[in-house]
Amino acid sequence: MSVSIMKQGATLVVALQEALADFEWRRFQQDLLQRARKDGIRGVIVDLSGMDIVDSFASRMINDLVRMLGLEGSEVVIIGIQPEVAFAMARLGLRLEEVPTALDFDEGTALLKARLKERRNHA
Repeated sequence: MSVSIMKQGATLVVALQEALADFEWRRFQQDLLQRARKDGIRGVIVDLSGMDIVDSFASRMINDLVRMLGLEGSEVVIIGIQPEVAFAMARLGLRLEEVPTALDFDEGTALLKARLKERRNHA
């Protein structure tokens, strides 16, 4: 499994380097949830720029991951979805439901900061 997880303050930056098999998605999901819980993470940026395909299972796993992290108090932003991947997902009717997305790391970081600030203001 080619996944990099780096901690920057109270944020995890996750980079998926290639498509994952179904069992790797499950292991990745568990590993990320445990790490976020253990480190008291409030924000997660998931970089999908290394992936050349997102199938129905992967999109469901991403949606579930965002919901689970949200239940544990973390905001998640997905970055780097390649245009070809976005086009293929749209043609197949696959959606990342209520998942905030950004083009790149800088935009993703700004979006994550804004969402965390909004959450603090509503608390």
